[in-house]
Amino acid sequence: MPQTVRCPAILVAAPASGQGKTTVACALARLHARQGRRVRVFKCGPDFLDPCWHALASGAPVYQMDLWMTGEADCRARLHEAAQEVDLIIVEGVMGLFDGEPSAADLAQRFGLPVLAVVDASGMVATFGALAFGLQHYRPHMPWAGVLANRVANARHAAMLQASVAPEQWLGAVLRDAAMSLPKRHLGLTVATEVADAMERLDAAADALADTPLGRMTLEDWQRWAVDFAAPETPARMVPALRGKTIAVARDAAFCFIYAANLDTLRALGAELAFFSPLADAALPACDALWLPGGYPELHAETIAANTALRGSLVAHVAAGKPVWAECGGMMALFDTLVTLDGRRHAQWGVLAGEVSMQKLLAGLGPQQLQLAGGTLRGHTFHYSTTATPLQPVGRTSRPGTTPAPDAGEAVWQHGAVRASYFHAWFPSCPEAVVELFSAPAGVPA
Repeated sequence: MPQTVRCPAILVAAPASGQGKTTVACALARLHARQGRRVRVFKCGPDFLDPCWHALASGAPVYQMDLWMTGEADCRARLHEAAQEVDLIIVEGVMGLFDGEPSAADLAQRFGLPVLAVVDASGMVATFGALAFGLQHYRPHMPWAGVLANRVANARHAAMLQASVAPEQWLGAVLRDAAMSLPKRHLGLTVATEVADAMERLDAAADALADTPLGRMTLEDWQRWAVDFAAPETPARMVPALRGKTIAVARDAAFCFIYAANLDTLRALGAELAFFSPLADAALPACDALWLPGGYPELHAETIAANTALRGSLVAHVAAGKPVWAECGGMMALFDTLVTLDGRRHAQWGVLAGEVSMQKLLAGLGPQQLQLAGGTLRGHTFHYSTTATPLQPVGRTSRPGTTPAPDAGEAVWQHGAVRASYFHAWFPSCPEAVVELFSAPAGVPA
């Protein structure tokens, strides 16, 4: 393995959420991918949705990066591996550049990633220059690429914005255009695979970016942002403790919050994966354990309720004492009833007693950890629903570096070999704990 690999790389950031980071990151990836260049995109933070668009734009798998959840060693290994294979690396930040702990700025400084600041310039002129200056200099020694003005009114507006920054800072202006916007709903962007004209939107964004100084840069020009990525330490070999087991994984429009790294971990542990659709399939595939990831069951509650054959297959799996791990949306569908925002009640799978109710306001958000006998899993929570159940939690998640408390964190529910929580786990953070999740709990006959 090469000790150090050099590759052009940038981190796309902004002063706040909603500035257009994802659109610009996707436009940049699509622009270079359609020119035959090899591009890898990474997403800072635990996001599931932005990576769907990144993957479509780049034509390559997308992995998350977070100095706490995924860890510095994991980030280093993925950047080093990508640098050996591609022409350029794009990392999209999260929220504002300095927001969160750890922040996108922390990631940029840890790995020397030059920051491309995307600023929604609608409604401003000289303040654009002040924002760009502040983002670059708020923290000393910030690696810097430049600034791109987004949602600009016209050429005259662009010229005034350009005049507010130093010449070497200006990377261009992208005009306001509904054709290149990425649709949103609660939890974030709409999943790319559900948007019929997704590629057309990405091409429109790439076309707009192609007219900017940033978009006209050649690979030789990109060398100004080349980064030396040091080789990671050799990771410990993963014991294939799930060898010989088949894990069924729900994957469709209702259950789509799946980290690529989680699938990689299950395979590295020796498991065979069998994907199925709870919306369309009549039965689980033959399996030893089941993973129900998060997603949007609330948008498909009627279809879930109508698929009684699948429900029967799942209940039989549970009755046989086979393990189930359900995260957030996957957990929601396990309860008796799901109440949508319009007040309608939808019968669900009835494995867990109680009901889940959608809320207008955010009910849970932030990094969390789950302590199990096999170790501590890192992950996060992000949901707009609450549960009402007679079940008593068998455990709770906690904030990073804290111990679980009975009145904080996300509950972990258990019924036989079923374990469920709003907690989204990052499997590579503790493979031993993953093995525990997909094994029958002590005292439950397998």
